[in-house]
Amino acid sequence: MLDFAKFTKYSKPGPRYTSYPTALEFSDSYEYDTYIKKMESQDSSRPLSLYFHLPFCKSACYFCGCNVVFTSKEEKMVRYMDYLKKELKILSTHLDCTREVIQMHFGGGTPTYFNAAQMKEIIQEIKSYFPNFIEGAEISCEIDPRYIYEEQMKVMNETGFNRVSFGIQDFNEKVQVAVHRVQPYNITKDSMDLARKYNMLSVNVDLIYGLPFQTLETFKETLELALTLNPDRFAVFNYAHVPWLKKTMRKIDETTLPLPDEKLQIMQYTIDFLTSNGYKMIGMDHFAKPEDELFKAIKTGELHRNFQGYTTKGGADLIGIGLTSIGEGVDSYNQNFKVMGEYEEAIDAGKLPFERGVVLNEDDQIRQYVIMELMSNFKLDIRRFEKLYNINFKEYFADAIEALKPFAEDELLTMDENKIECSETGTLLIRNIAMPFDAYMKNHAANSKTFSKTV
Repeated sequence: MLDFAKFTKYSKPGPRYTSYPTALEFSDSYEYDTYIKKMESQDSSRPLSLYFHLPFCKSACYFCGCNVVFTSKEEKMVRYMDYLKKELKILSTHLDCTREVIQMHFGGGTPTYFNAAQMKEIIQEIKSYFPNFIEGAEISCEIDPRYIYEEQMKVMNETGFNRVSFGIQDFNEKVQVAVHRVQPYNITKDSMDLARKYNMLSVNVDLIYGLPFQTLETFKETLELALTLNPDRFAVFNYAHVPWLKKTMRKIDETTLPLPDEKLQIMQYTIDFLTSNGYKMIGMDHFAKPEDELFKAIKTGELHRNFQGYTTKGGADLIGIGLTSIGEGVDSYNQNFKVMGEYEEAIDAGKLPFERGVVLNEDDQIRQYVIMELMSNFKLDIRRFEKLYNINFKEYFADAIEALKPFAEDELLTMDENKIECSETGTLLIRNIAMPFDAYMKNHAANSKTFSKTV
């Protein structure tokens, strides 16, 4: 049994490492012309992964860290569709859109806030520019069960969507009221039944631990209810409380948030509960059935992590389209404008709505490999790394190895000449274990309001 009090010492601000360098290192010193040159010089033999940000929501969920636009006005959504179309047209002049597309994801906001006809129009427009979706491409959508209707699911089925994720967060009514998202069990069940009726191959759920009024006992009930829905995957996220960044989070009473030791107990129980019910832990926050492709990938060490989460679709260039979307190339990250007026202004000027990003130097790429291996597969094959980069690991990362010794003493990992490997408990603290390899952490160490807490 975990000594939870002992491990709360690791509760400190740290990145989630959906990228390395993290978005905090993005800047406007990465200029538009450089971005366009990189886009135009991409290797056409590499496949594409497309991310579309559909930012609209009817009302605020107080826990949400996404970039959203709250509206009930139809004309705002129609206007956004027009700008997406213009962005695609400009993009097609700088990118070889005939490349194979192996993945597409609709994120939000609430993508299904768009009605069935609008969704169909958006998808048809995308496919007119990107005609080469491969057979079996992963096409996914985030869904709020409160805003999904049969007509929309029918459109998704007809246009090739095969993976959907339903936001649940928590089934406890007191928690739901506190986070301004009341969503009864039957609404979630009906929407998931609809997904199966329309042949979605992977029907998944998202939960969040660390929300106001949550306890181990209440979260046990949420897990048991969620299990009755028989999802193909669970994503169980640690709530990132960053009220200095997200105004809606200021509506949460911090005194009602569970303490770090209770959060660790919730996560440990979640792991035990889901693994005893046939799921396998994937990465730091995902669980999948043994036949799932994510589980197969982790067994072979081929799991990858990007802004869309864990994926088997490595070796692709990620193209971010829409307000605030992030793209990723071999040696760069780029992000679109976050403010709607600036996004529209760039497109009206005939430019892609690029605002900022970062070009990776050699050290960034070396550290990116190490951090993403740890975040994805909970281990690092040192010999494989040394062969790949022709670097002596022990010399290059002497400071990181020293910083990991307390983790080894606490039996959170084992470390020798050939590998670093997390223990089962260490997987709960994988963000902490990755942090010593982050060259930028020292720049942020003095600022406690940079990242959410790891525990």
